[in-house]
Amino acid sequence: MSSRKITIEDIAQKANVSISTVSRVLRKSSGVTAEKRDAVLQAVSALDYRPNVFAQSLASGQSMTIGVITQNFGSPFYDGILQGILLGLEGSEYSPLFADGRWQETIEQQALQTFLDRRVDGLIFVGGQLPEPDMVAVARKTPLISVGRTLTSLAENCIHIDNFQAGYDLTRYLLDMGHRNIAHITARMHYQNTVSDVAQRYAGYARALQDAGIMLDPGLVVEGNLLQQSGALAVEMLLLQKRPFSAIFAANDQMAFGARLALYRRGLRVPDDVSLVGFDDEMTAAFTIPPLTTVRQPSVEMGQAAAAAVLNLINGKPVTQQTFPSQLIVRESVLRLR
Repeated sequence: MSSRKITIEDIAQKANVSISTVSRVLRKSSGVTAEKRDAVLQAVSALDYRPNVFAQSLASGQSMTIGVITQNFGSPFYDGILQGILLGLEGSEYSPLFADGRWQETIEQQALQTFLDRRVDGLIFVGGQLPEPDMVAVARKTPLISVGRTLTSLAENCIHIDNFQAGYDLTRYLLDMGHRNIAHITARMHYQNTVSDVAQRYAGYARALQDAGIMLDPGLVVEGNLLQQSGALAVEMLLLQKRPFSAIFAANDQMAFGARLALYRRGLRVPDDVSLVGFDDEMTAAFTIPPLTTVRQPSVEMGQAAAAAVLNLINGKPVTQQTFPSQLIVRESVLRLR
């Protein structure tokens, strides 16, 4: 079988029409008779012709692709957003290209440059640490939507939940259950003067303690990196400091799972000895022992909204900031204290 690529010249010869006629049919232009259009389409099918997408993008100025920079492939929360993006792009002419930033600014920058070099028509950032001024500069030239991160200068391009209120409500739930010494496992809170979603959860935690008349103990706040191992290490640090705590609020479920393992290895039972809550409501949260109390984010719906928003930007339509509701999911990982 020949490996030579089929060209529009081959199609024109087989259909017995001019090259310009083939070009007009492939571009879906008018001015071609039905008979000639059918002949060209039959020749395209018979020769199994595949257009050169890169060449088409150079000619049209559009690549018909959307670059998506996410974090931590395999994370149920982020993968839910990606699933929503795929659903949101179904039926459109655009295809997504994915890259994993792995919560590292240099890797995100490399991924961004790769997408820009490929002339993507739009960008969706899921979380991330790129400095806000860099993202603003990119947004001036390429339609850009941010999911799960608030950008002050691009507020209308952001899709998220009210992380402050969710953090407040989760801490308030622990307080209502009788807990006063509540530890918090957070993550990096600031990226080049941008406040992260976990920082907003921390702010909600701090405000709930303040409203309850409880002074926040900095020794009960430990920084992780949103991965399971850091949750386990955070518990070890909390225990080494020997400050009393009856509950742990982890800023995401992944760190809560790691914390649960560390508590188990130290002979501490959840919730009998230490109550534990997470954030995101990953699918496995309902199947841990005990099932984890957490906050549910509508990840798939947020991804769909991001896809719709970036398509609107590409087509010159306005977008508005979208704040999705979160939901406190109460399970069996919190003990009521007398």
